[in-house]
Amino acid sequence: MLWFRPLALAAAVLTLAVVVLGAWVRLNDAGLGCPDWPGCYGQVTVPQTAAELEAAQAAFPDRPPEPGKAWLEMTHRYAAGILGLLILAIAVIAWRRRDDPEQRVFLPVFLVALVIFQALLGMWTVTLLLKPILVVLHLLGGMTTLALLWWLYLSTDPKRPPRALAAPPLGMAAVAGLIMLGLQIALGGWTSANYAALACPDFPTCQAEWWPEMDFADGFVLWRGTGIDYEGGVLDNDARVAVHMTHRVGAIVTALVLFAIGGTAVWRARTRGARAAGAWLIVLVCLQWAIAVSMLARGLPVMLATAHNAIAAILVLTLVYLIYKSWRMQPTPGR
Repeated sequence: MLWFRPLALAAAVLTLAVVVLGAWVRLNDAGLGCPDWPGCYGQVTVPQTAAELEAAQAAFPDRPPEPGKAWLEMTHRYAAGILGLLILAIAVIAWRRRDDPEQRVFLPVFLVALVIFQALLGMWTVTLLLKPILVVLHLLGGMTTLALLWWLYLSTDPKRPPRALAAPPLGMAAVAGLIMLGLQIALGGWTSANYAALACPDFPTCQAEWWPEMDFADGFVLWRGTGIDYEGGVLDNDARVAVHMTHRVGAIVTALVLFAIGGTAVWRARTRGARAAGAWLIVLVCLQWAIAVSMLARGLPVMLATAHNAIAAILVLTLVYLIYKSWRMQPTPGR
């Protein structure tokens, strides 16, 4: 047990880094920096020498090697691989201590299955040429892994309260807020995967109109078959505008909900931790909106877009912490 909780925290921190690094890779158009999986042009590392680059060009004539983008992609894969080993170590410790009534067992084992599925999604994302639905599922899988590892760390706190509280309205509201945030993150992933972030380069209007022409039917086709290269996007202007505006409206609704949850936590929460989480929730939502508007004003710089993804991940952590602090769980066997 000496290693279990620190490993859970280390895995949560690394997951946050992997999520942010994944956004950096996607926003730098490096998702196909290595057109195969799990290696890169048939190698464990990125081709570097003239001979290796020539062989890579011959193996993938439609995808000439770009070492800079390839290194971004492989760095993300290396970090994800280390994360997978960490989660496996956590699950092994949990399973070996499964007779201890204080040991969480089900969640660590489930996380191993989730990471395996994430690896498959990563492979399919590459082999199916950045299909948007797979990009979104991969993003949601990363956020789910982050939330569960953070919960695992919090729920193994030896100082947690000895008895459970009745499910308070604040805890239920925080769960609803987390679900809404997840939907908004999915919309953000869909916007990014369809290259619709700059479909509306102005704010608060879109292409100088409050409600421009939009094609929702084409903008939200989840599956268009195989063999389509989605790098650069395949949607026309009206469809991209529909995707962007849906994300924008969703952001307004989500922000209002999170403001309400945060304000309620600040004024009515029973614990100091829950009140602090509520305050941070308000600050992070304001910061997220400031970044979003700045991104549009500056033409979507990669650093700001990556920060937008990072703040979304930190919002997930904050809501999970608020749920834990406002809806404290009894330390019963976690199977």
